[in-house]
Amino acid sequence: MRIYDISMAIHPEMTVWKDRAEKKPEFVITRDFENGQGGRETKISIDLHTGTHIDAPLHFIEDGNTIEHTKIEQLVRPVKVFDLSHLEERITRKDLEGLDIQANDFILLKTRNSAIEEFDLNFVFVDRTGAEYLIEKRIAGVGIDSLGIERDQTDHATHKGLLSNNIIIIEGLRLAAVSPGEYIMVAAPLKLVNVEAAPARIILLDCNDNVLTKDC
Repeated sequence: MRIYDISMAIHPEMTVWKDRAEKKPEFVITRDFENGQGGRETKISIDLHTGTHIDAPLHFIEDGNTIEHTKIEQLVRPVKVFDLSHLEERITRKDLEGLDIQANDFILLKTRNSAIEEFDLNFVFVDRTGAEYLIEKRIAGVGIDSLGIERDQTDHATHKGLLSNNIIIIEGLRLAAVSPGEYIMVAAPLKLVNVEAAPARIILLDCNDNVLTKDC
């Protein structure tokens, strides 16, 4: 079994949405050895949509469910990784129609975004037609290797369409080292309550690779 950590590292200089300063996490040391306090403690301030994170319906649906309603059983499960790195701008219905996407699948979309560390204003995203197709297929969730699943959509059609159909959205994945195929995903969001998103540590298990152990 090979393990892939597909999460972003969290630090003050990390890549954030549109390079906005207010999106950068802040670390404040509140206790330190230098002050004779015998240990170190650090406080962190972070936007819930910074780094790898999971969106709940409340993100764009008024009175929608908050993140604690996304159960861990929905996030530890088989997933399919699809390689769409040949696309330059957007993921459309046409791009998805040829893929093996079935009802209740959780899919992860690997694009050219995975090859870029800095924030790219022209990142690849899922457009309205792509979202509509995923809704029609009745998938369980979708993850993408950008900090947003949509770009420059004033009506937020992609977010609203997916979230209003209880399709889980994961953003900020790091898929450069991951080949297309089937994996077991373990996605663990912070156990927050009454908020619209949560940072998450996400790993993929390749049960067909016996590098570390024989099976999952």
